[in-house]
Amino acid sequence: MSDLSFASLIENKPVRIEKNGESICVTRVGEEVFAIGDTCSHSDASLSEGDVSDHKIECWLHGAEFDLRTGVALTLPAVTPVKTYEVAIDGDSVTVNI
Repeated sequence: MSDLSFASLIENKPVRIEKNGESICVTRVGEEVFAIGDTCSHSDASLSEGDVSDHKIECWLHGAEFDLRTGVALTLPAVTPVKTYEVAIDGDSVTVNI
């Protein structure tokens, strides 16, 4: 069962999904789809409400940036990475693997 359809994902517009009790931020960049933990590692803010540029997402609350590919915190105030998830794309089906 897929979590999302590729066509429903707007480029650089993150969405939040819930899967197995985890909040996940899913973002399409070009033909790629990335999935990271939705909660900023600096404070309890939803990353899916942030802005995306290149392969980075910026937390709307304090401006910390994370690499969508690795989850690494790129700028302060965050220093701890967020969890990443493997994404499988099969035609129009996008599945986040936990």
